[in-house]
Amino acid sequence: MSYNVYVRSRDGVRLHASCHGESHRPALVLVHGYPDNAQVWTPLIAELLSDFYIIAYDVRGAGQSDTPRRWHDYRLARLAEDLQRVVDELLPGRSFHLAAHDWGSIQSWESVTGEVLAQRLLSFTSISGPCLDHASFWLRRQLTRQPRQVLDQLLHSWYIFLFHAPGLAEGVWHLLLAPLWPRVRQMSDGIVDAPSQQQLHDALHGIALYRANFVSRLLRPRRRRATCPVQVILPHSDAFVRPQLVEGLQQWVDELYVRDVQGGHWIIHAQPRLIAAIIRDFALGIDAGQLKAELLTARVH
Repeated sequence: MSYNVYVRSRDGVRLHASCHGESHRPALVLVHGYPDNAQVWTPLIAELLSDFYIIAYDVRGAGQSDTPRRWHDYRLARLAEDLQRVVDELLPGRSFHLAAHDWGSIQSWESVTGEVLAQRLLSFTSISGPCLDHASFWLRRQLTRQPRQVLDQLLHSWYIFLFHAPGLAEGVWHLLLAPLWPRVRQMSDGIVDAPSQQQLHDALHGIALYRANFVSRLLRPRRRRATCPVQVILPHSDAFVRPQLVEGLQQWVDELYVRDVQGGHWIIHAQPRLIAAIIRDFALGIDAGQLKAELLTARVH
C-alpha cells in the first residue's frame, strides 16, 4: 500500500511525503539529495517493501514540496526541523531507521548528531554525503598531513564554488547543465533518462542549500557526535564525494561501519538491489542485536 500526504513544517512550508508498505513493519525514512527529489528512491523502495514501512519525502525546494524564496530558509537547522515534523506526523512516537543520499545525507547528519531525535533514531545509513562539520575538521587536519587528498576533493567539488556565484550558477544550469544532465548521469552510473523541467526546478531552488550552509559550517565547524549506529556506503567511482572523507570519522561516531562498493554517485538508482541489501542487513541486524559481519567487513571501524 502506498499513499501521498503533505506535512506542514514549523515555518509553514508544505512538505510532500509518500508512505509505502505495511505500517507494522520496521520504519525506514529516506532523504534524497541534490538535484533530485524523492522519486530517485523508487527502484530502491521496490526492493525494500517486504521488510520496511518506508517514508520518502521531497525536501523543501524539490519535487512537490514548497519552495521558499529566501536562501536562509534552507539552513541545516530548518532541514532538521523538517525531518522532525515528518516523523512526528507520520511516525508518531515511533523509532525509525534513516537512510540518505548526497545532500539528503549532509542535512541528515544535523539530526543524527543532534539531541531532538537521538532517542528515536535506530540507525543511519549515509551515502555520498558527509557532515559539513566533520568535513571541515577533516580538511584542516589533512591540509598539513596529506594536502593531495584535500586537493583531490576540492577538484571534485568544483560545482560548490560555482553555486556561490549569484546569477552565474543559475545561468549555467539553464544553458549548460540542464541539457547535459542526462549525459552526466549516464556517464556516472549508466542511467538513461530525458531532460526534465522538474529536474531544472529542483536544481535551481536547491542551490540555496549550498549558499545557506557551506561557508558558515566550513569556517565555524561544530563538534558534533552521533550516538546511533552509523553505516557509511562509499561508492569508489563517485565523481563528487571522494572516499577519503571518511578518514577519522570514528572520532565523531560511537558505532561506525564503512562499506566499500563499486559504483558511481547515483548508485542508489543504478544498483538498487545492492544498496537495498546493504541497508536491509544493517538495519535489521541492528534491530536483532547482531550484524551479518561478512556483509560489513569490507572496512569496519
